[in-house]
Amino acid sequence: MMTTVLIIAGLIVICSLFLLALLSSMFRKVGPNQALIVYGFGGTRIVQGGGAIVWPMIQSCRELSLELMSFDVAPQQDLFTVQGVAVNVESVTQIKVRSDPESIRTAAEQFLTKPPEDREALIRLVMEGHLRGIVGQLSVEEIVKEPEMVGEKMRTTCAEDLNKMGLEVISFTIKEVRDKNEYIINMGKPDVARIKKAADIAIAEAERDTAVRRAETALEAATAKAKADQERAIIENASQTRQAEAQKDLALKKAEYDASVRKQQAQADKAYDIQANIMQQQVMAEQVRVERVQKEEQIKVQEAEIQRRERELIATVLKSAEIERQRVETIAQATAKRAITEAEGQAEAVKIQGQADADVIRLKGNAEAEIIRAKGEAEADAMQVKAAAFQHYNQAAVLDKLLTGFPEVVKNMAEPLSKTEKIVIVSSDGEAAGANKVTGDIAKMIAQVPTLFEALAGVKIGDLMSQVPALGAALTDKKAGAARDQVAATKQKPSSPAE
Repeated sequence: MMTTVLIIAGLIVICSLFLLALLSSMFRKVGPNQALIVYGFGGTRIVQGGGAIVWPMIQSCRELSLELMSFDVAPQQDLFTVQGVAVNVESVTQIKVRSDPESIRTAAEQFLTKPPEDREALIRLVMEGHLRGIVGQLSVEEIVKEPEMVGEKMRTTCAEDLNKMGLEVISFTIKEVRDKNEYIINMGKPDVARIKKAADIAIAEAERDTAVRRAETALEAATAKAKADQERAIIENASQTRQAEAQKDLALKKAEYDASVRKQQAQADKAYDIQANIMQQQVMAEQVRVERVQKEEQIKVQEAEIQRRERELIATVLKSAEIERQRVETIAQATAKRAITEAEGQAEAVKIQGQADADVIRLKGNAEAEIIRAKGEAEADAMQVKAAAFQHYNQAAVLDKLLTGFPEVVKNMAEPLSKTEKIVIVSSDGEAAGANKVTGDIAKMIAQVPTLFEALAGVKIGDLMSQVPALGAALTDKKAGAARDQVAATKQKPSSPAE
């Protein structure tokens, strides 16, 4: 069973291969430059650039080339022009079978079994006949000078006959035109002679023009040279003049520059002096400020020293007195205890106790007196230190103390008002009453503080301010300016008619 299946499969494969080989042998194909003409059973069939199955015994096929055919068209006999001149024309043409099925069918009917040489011979005979007819209608000059026109006439004239053969003319070009009588050569001689004559005339005229131009150029050159020499002399004189003017301008500019430099140097020197004076004034002002700061610092140091001395006196004297008092009290207490102990059983205990009490009272009095005396001495020393410090105070320091004390006085004057919870204002002088009235009265009271100081001290604040160097100078300048303004106003005042 298995053998039978294998045999059947082998036969099927062999038959398939045989069928494929048979079909491949029957299938014919052509390229795009060929046409396959299939004829026989079913009629004629044209395949272009493809393939078809040709059944053996009932169909046959042939290939027809569609490629471009190029060959020479050169009649051996002379061709006579309309002038009767015998010429020999050599040309080349390109012809191919048309691509439409009808033209391919027509070309197959006429050229399918012919070899390429016979096909070209038939086409050449047709082309030569038409060329002979066209040359007979043209002159030699037209053939030689207008070959494109001859080619166009050939394509137009041959188109109808070639269409009947399924062909078309792609191009027609004349390669050469010859004649045995040298007509073509002599045809150009008149033109050559005319051209040569014109060339000789042109050469003679050119030589004449050249000679004239050469003479004119020499004259122009001589004139130009003389003119150039004259202009050169004028330019040299002008150049020397300009050089002299330039030297004069340079000297003037140099003098102006030197004067400007000296002026700027003088301005710079003056500006330096002014700036030096300004810097000197600033240095002096800074020195005055530094001295003022130093004096203020010295005053602060002196005040600190006074406070230190006070604390030192309190620490040394009061504490010593307190220690001594404690020591005395301790001794008295010990003595009293001892006396009380010794007086136990003695008759004189009361007397000793009284004497001890009397000694304690006396010692307490002495200690208190010593404390009061030490405190007085400390206060006296502090007053002496303050007095010594006040000896160094100048008017500026007094004024400083006065001005720094004004806010405290004003504060104390306004302090009762800040502690008042309710104010009832009654006006009896007809003026408007209100909070502004109270603040106005306080302001008036504050304004009277400097007057009160002058009344108590007997010294005016203005006099104290005038004693300060900087403020005194400012006040002096202000007074001097006012005096000058008054004198100027007096001078400008117009005189009366009586005067």
